[in-house]
Amino acid sequence: MNAGDKDTYLTLEGPCEGLFKAKGSKHFGYGFPVNSEAEVKGHLEAIRKSHHAARHVAYAWMIGFTGDHFRSSDDGEPSNSAGPPILGVIRSHELTNVMFAVVRYFGGVKLGVGGLIEAYREGAADALAHGHIVERIRTQRVRVAFAYEHMGVVMGLLKRAGLSPTSTDFNLSCSLDVDVRLNDLDGFKHTVAQTRVAEASDV
Repeated sequence: MNAGDKDTYLTLEGPCEGLFKAKGSKHFGYGFPVNSEAEVKGHLEAIRKSHHAARHVAYAWMIGFTGDHFRSSDDGEPSNSAGPPILGVIRSHELTNVMFAVVRYFGGVKLGVGGLIEAYREGAADALAHGHIVERIRTQRVRVAFAYEHMGVVMGLLKRAGLSPTSTDFNLSCSLDVDVRLNDLDGFKHTVAQTRVAEASDV
């Protein structure tokens, strides 16, 4: 099973913060669970606003389950000395749907590229150390369509499957959306098809 087929994933339960000091420089680390690039942008704007005197806010994020939707930024630091070390923290803990940012305040002594790599990595790592990693279940949203007179059949099916609708549309032509665990998806669709009164499709 490859990364894109896994039924669960690891992410942050909530925001976290940390701090790493090196030769007078301070590196404030921040971590957040995120589900979109828009959320990443929002967190970065808030961090830059609260640290308006800082010259560098390096960051990295990973979203999705294939491992190929990510980005890192050195934000003016020497190439690959800030963003990639932060991304390395995310990858080494096999996290996704997360972002980490590290704010640097220069302390008067240059760290060198090697020192910067360590400082940005440890800034992110300390934030993670103050956070909590959780395992989440991957789901697929499915729309079940049926005629109004078959609502009892469909609702009974959902109850037996332990599922609750995330949204409903009960007009002449009814439909409802449910989030189905990835490993249960094929079985759920097969069960719906067997009713012969409802159809299930991915949203």
